[in-house]
Amino acid sequence: MGLIGASGLGLPMAVEVEIVEVRIEVTESAKLAIEKSMSDDGDGSVLVISAESGGCSGYLYDMKIVDRPDEEGYQSISVGKRTIMIHDRDSDLLNGIVLDYKDTLMGGGFQITNPNADRSCGCGQSFG
Repeated sequence: MGLIGASGLGLPMAVEVEIVEVRIEVTESAKLAIEKSMSDDGDGSVLVISAESGGCSGYLYDMKIVDRPDEEGYQSISVGKRTIMIHDRDSDLLNGIVLDYKDTLMGGGFQITNPNADRSCGCGQSFG
């Protein structure tokens, strides 16, 4: 069971969260960008991808490089010499995502395509 934030003036409510075995696709350009981003980090560092409550469509993607979490409840995905971790509470929302990296004249960045999203925002960071 987990807490999901309500929109507007509503209160958070407890909902049952389905835990699935996460499978994601990481493109070659994203693999290279992960390795480059983490090149100065130690072997104990991992990339955590999560779905946070918020944004105009319901959830926001969050990605951060952290020391490997000690707590249980994370699934690990090996990407070359690096590891991506996704918490069980986000597994149903993030299962099947495609992580890509685009390098453009306006700058580069990671992009997530999510087949589970019923709707998304023009910013590409929010989904529902």
